[in-house]
Amino acid sequence: MYKKLLTLCLLHTDTHILLGRKKRGVGVGKWNGFGGKVEQGEKIEDAGRREVLEEAGIHLPDIEKTGIIHFEFEGSPEIWEVHIFRAKEFLGDPTESEEMEPKWFAIDEIPFEYMWQDDKFWVPLFLKGVKFKGKFSFDSENRLVSGGVEEVIELED
Repeated sequence: MYKKLLTLCLLHTDTHILLGRKKRGVGVGKWNGFGGKVEQGEKIEDAGRREVLEEAGIHLPDIEKTGIIHFEFEGSPEIWEVHIFRAKEFLGDPTESEEMEPKWFAIDEIPFEYMWQDDKFWVPLFLKGVKFKGKFSFDSENRLVSGGVEEVIELED
């Protein structure tokens, strides 16, 4: 097993969250945050900002790391280590890209039924503003098999 380093950024106001519908690749059709692979030599925070710019056309002046989740997929030698960031401010207007279709959702209308199954466990902690760590396992058809998430005081890389 080897680790793949990834980012996930969610834009969050007091009443809404910006998600993107994945148009290609892993998770196509699902609503998710914006993110992807950290390139060699790139800082994790810089990768998060770059991915949001590429996928939604917006700049994030300030992001805060709120979580780290490890994902395992049956049959894959990779463990995904996903660093989750919150942004409350951004520059520009969210714009559709080849990979993502951005849309604002009211907090009480988040489409969990059209998201990854683990999201219903950690997104509420994200919305509360607490830090968290988790681990989830999926089968070969991307169905949640096991896992969980817990609040933590500090996040270590």
